[in-house]
Amino acid sequence: QVQLVESGGGLVQAGGSLRLSCAASGRTFSGFSMGWFRQPPGKEREFVAAITWNGGRTYYTDSVKGRFTISRDNAKNTVYLQMNSLKPEDTAVYSCAARKIGYILGTAIWEYDYWGQGTQVTVSS
Repeated sequence: QVQLVESGGGLVQAGGSLRLSCAASGRTFSGFSMGWFRQPPGKEREFVAAITWNGGRTYYTDSVKGRFTISRDNAKNTVYLQMNSLKPEDTAVYSCAARKIGYILGTAIWEYDYWGQGTQVTVSS
């Protein structure tokens, strides 16, 4: 079992930055690929970014490319999402997820095995 706890969300003005963290405990974190998803108000949960077990490969949804960066520190059992140039449409609950297959990047919800509770990000215009 893996427990995931997100932090770092909050209220920020458009153009600002936030860094989300996802701390993992339980099974060996370093063997998992990790993803960030978000659920905007009134919409379905959607993929944001993913990273392989060693950080060697990353993947982003088109709307965040060039603005968001996913990274991980396996020594700290933590994955990060650096969000720059935030827009009002980035407002959502952001959740991290862990996948047992560490070398494959997943973009679908069903591909992930463990989920955090989420952290709210609100971007004001």
